[in-house]
Amino acid sequence: MQGFSKIILKKGKDESLLRFHPWIFSGAIQKVKGPVEEGDVVAVYNHERRFLGFGHYQIGSIMVRVFSFEEEVPDLAFWTEKIASAWKLRQEIGLTERDDTNVFRLIHGEGDGMPGLIVDYYNGTVVYQAHSVGMWLNRSLIAEAIRNVLGERVTAIYDKSAKTLPYKADVEPEDGYLWGESITREVMEYGNKFEVDWETGQKTGFFVDQRENRKLLADYAKDRDVLNMFCYSGGFSFYAMNGGARLVHSVDASAKAIELTNRNVELNFPGDKRHEAFTADAFDFMRDIKDKYDLIVLDPPAFAKHQRVVRQALQGYKKLNARAFSQIRSGGIVFTFSCSQAVSKDQFRQAVFSGAAIAKRKVRILHQLTQPADHPIDIYHPEGEYLKGLVLYVE
Repeated sequence: MQGFSKIILKKGKDESLLRFHPWIFSGAIQKVKGPVEEGDVVAVYNHERRFLGFGHYQIGSIMVRVFSFEEEVPDLAFWTEKIASAWKLRQEIGLTERDDTNVFRLIHGEGDGMPGLIVDYYNGTVVYQAHSVGMWLNRSLIAEAIRNVLGERVTAIYDKSAKTLPYKADVEPEDGYLWGESITREVMEYGNKFEVDWETGQKTGFFVDQRENRKLLADYAKDRDVLNMFCYSGGFSFYAMNGGARLVHSVDASAKAIELTNRNVELNFPGDKRHEAFTADAFDFMRDIKDKYDLIVLDPPAFAKHQRVVRQALQGYKKLNARAFSQIRSGGIVFTFSCSQAVSKDQFRQAVFSGAAIAKRKVRILHQLTQPADHPIDIYHPEGEYLKGLVLYVE
């Protein structure tokens, strides 16, 4: 393919690409032909010079993230087709026309064939978050493609990539609007109102991936005393209130998160005395809450962002869940999660099992949870299944 530097793979190292896995590791590369810098689009070939795909070059163990297995130039038309495919999926699963929900994930990295890119839709504002230099360098082109597909549904596109690009990358990103102006910060999810802070909040501003799990929580909340640990913006808290909880306590180490939780609770339940929020460390708060709660939510931030700290992360999950199991009332329900991609489903379950054994409680699994349909998992890229959850009954 003319105009692009070439990546030539070693013999036998093309098998994963022939199975449409989008990652090329440094050890698979035989030769780089032509000048290449981080973020450049490169054409990938096997050792016999057979074209395999286009991807973004990057420095690190994963040296190429493939976004196309076809010989088609990645221009505006190419990206518009990619966005249209992602939009069609959200239409097919019924997210784009709901009266009670106007927040969802539009692009989910490898799951939508765009490795290194996360895009969330917030009631007209699109938040663009690049996790690779290639997707950041292409932000203006892809933003134009988003406007082509969504039309008047998008009023603003905000780039929030400054803290998500590889720290070794020789770029100086600044967060800011790529296009337009946000009309509102208020979004709706299953009729619940949220104020979203995409400039300074965590992730893109809101944990879109817990939508269905929050909805499920409401089914278990009636007449229960609920503790929502790591509450961030309070989503699980007022789903619990919607479900008829007697009281709901929200806890987060961040005072800013507690302030956001209180604002969101007031949006949905003005003046409701059932809710109280606390700024506190999770382990400190849970040290002495014996028999105070009969529904506990454990939704911590990622304990392991890479393989080197998985063992430490598993110890954290074990300790956290043991603390909840030992403190909860008999007949209580625990919603427990891991959003660490580096931690497998089996590893997380083993850590939770160990926590139950330490607490010496009888625990049964009621539900095994994962990410919602707008966070699709490419069948050829199982690593995309990052959110793991269990709903547990504790005797």
